Amino acid sequence: MRDLAGPFVVPGPSGVAVRDRLKCLTPEDEWVLRAVGEHQGALASRDLKTRCADGLEHGAGSWAARKRDLTRVSSSRIAGAITKTSNDQWALARRCQAAHIRSLEDGIRTLKYRLSLPIGAKGTKRAAGGYRSRGEWFRKSRRLADLKARHAAAVKDWHAGRVRIVRGGRRLLNTRHHLADAGLTEERWRERWEAERWFLTANGESGKRFGNETIRVTPTGQVSIKLPAALAHLANTKHGRYTLTSTVAFAHREVEWADRIESNRAVAYRIHFDTARGRWYLTASWQRPLVQVIPWEAARSGGVIGVDTNADHFAAYRLDQHGNPVGEPHHFAYNLTGTTHHRDAQIRHALTRLLHWAKQTGATAIGIEDLDFNAEKSREKHGRRKRFRQLISGIPTGRLKARLVSMAAGQGLAIIAVDPAYTSKWGGQHWQKPLTTPRRTMSRHDAAGIAIGRRALGHPIRRRTAPPPHDRRDRVGHRTAQAAPGTREREGTRPPATDHAPGDAPPHGTRKRQPSAPKTVRDAPRTHQWAQDPLMHTG
Repeated sequence: MRDLAGPFVVPGPSGVAVRDRLKCLTPEDEWVLRAVGEHQGALASRDLKTRCADGLEHGAGSWAARKRDLTRVSSSRIAGAITKTSNDQWALARRCQAAHIRSLEDGIRTLKYRLSLPIGAKGTKRAAGGYRSRGEWFRKSRRLADLKARHAAAVKDWHAGRVRIVRGGRRLLNTRHHLADAGLTEERWRERWEAERWFLTANGESGKRFGNETIRVTPTGQVSIKLPAALAHLANTKHGRYTLTSTVAFAHREVEWADRIESNRAVAYRIHFDTARGRWYLTASWQRPLVQVIPWEAARSGGVIGVDTNADHFAAYRLDQHGNPVGEPHHFAYNLTGTTHHRDAQIRHALTRLLHWAKQTGATAIGIEDLDFNAEKSREKHGRRKRFRQLISGIPTGRLKARLVSMAAGQGLAIIAVDPAYTSKWGGQHWQKPLTTPRRTMSRHDAAGIAIGRRALGHPIRRRTAPPPHDRRDRVGHRTAQAAPGTREREGTRPPATDHAPGDAPPHGTRKRQPSAPKTVRDAPRTHQWAQDPLMHTG
């Protein structure tokens, strides 16, 4: 059994983003937005190329030089936004490169282990077995050589600081060669490709009017853009600005957004075009002040909701602060088929129902597994089980955690992340059968939710504690970490008080059964009485 990591309270979200549609834009407005996006997109592509060429040699001096070059053809604020975005893209690509190297190393390790086993050797739940035939063994040996070559190339790029980034997305770029499968024409693909490469983003500035000088939104919702120097002739208002005819009104967090712009605090804006719908959108985002994470003891004070994440539903169970299950299990279903927007909406709806139920129960925290399926969905570990790999890959672990943390913060609930090891196995072993009644059907997922909740509370998953010390009166009774599955009445209270220890000699050397009363009257010996406390569920 591997070492288990302790539970921890997940920090809350550090930023907020809201979006609204730019309605009723005139053809001139759309033409100006396209021109600005195309011009600044070309500048962003050029700057990203320069940043990637610098590699590990990049520093404050090269950053300042890049910004000066962009300021000549745009403005200092636009140059700052472009250079910062390029730096963030390079850093993200660097992290993805490190994750790719770790994935290759895991695959190489698995292949080496399976190739070392005899052909046809059976595997276990913890490790895969040998390959089924000599032909499969040979093909996997060739794949091992290919992974080693790819790993060597990736490590070489890592040490050289070389990354590969595609503005607009590599997936969309590859779609150009499969337009029929994607259901796109070349014109539609070209429109989408250009829209993804536009740059209409402006970082906020505290102390400036309405928190942003480049893209300014007034409290009434009027949007204006500071045009770059090359397009200043398109301005329709003073100081080289272009004011759109459309207005925005953020339905979500409108009061918080209005408070920020009225006090001239920084708000970042991004304008983007949805080619599938033919609509323009404006996204506003800002940072939240750093809030100290509540202590773990305070988060568990009102009990938790243990949540087991599955491919089609959340299995949740309410536990009090002592780790005892309360009430009945609850399921919150979702469907992860279809488009990305549909899957995201399904996750949001399921989390909304979960959070509303958690507030009704009075719980103060939600316990969830700290999931990461990068190793479990490996092709080398589950090569023939394609449907299982697709099932694991379909669970949006990263988006789920981000959504849950953000939505729970709005409801005043803390999120406690726990180690996911053995929760389903131990939950089914120790909680599924005991809690099954004629009126309640416990699934393995429900039992896993209890296991997750107990681990979030700091309790062991097993229901019973270790035997008491030898100086206690019950003298190391039958209480163990977990009663055997066949033990009679293992979920009830302990046996009633008796005058001797079961299956052992009576205390003080007395007999188990008193002899019949003699004819001669005499005082009967006093037996030693002892009692045991009822078995607690806490432990």
